[in-house]
This record gives sequence, C-alpha cells and structure tokens, in this order.
Amino acid sequence: MGTVLPANAPQTLYVTVRRDELRQLKEERDQLQKKVTQLTMMLQHAQLVSSGTALQA
Repeated sequence: MGTVLPANAPQTLYVTVRRDELRQLKEERDQLQKKVTQLTMMLQHAQLVSSGTALQA
C-alpha cells in the first residue's frame, strides 16, 4: 500500500475581476445560455421528427 498523506486544509482563493471583464463574462454566459436553449429545441424537434418517422414505418 502507498503512503497515506494527511489532507490539507481548504484554502480560499481571492481574485480580482474588473467591471469590464465581469460584463464581458456575463454577456458570454448569456450567449451560451441562448445557444443551449436553441440546441435543446433543435434536439427536441429532431427527436419528434425521428419518432414520427419511426411511427410511419
């Protein structure tokens, strides 16, 4: 068996984000959320079309 090492205490990491960086991150998040919604709808549509085709066969 290997050597057991004691767990280190969790550390807190502090970062500084400028307002313009935060705004850009929020805009990117919003765009990604819209893309996820769009892709989800496309997937659901494709699944409906696929199940409809399977029923006709």
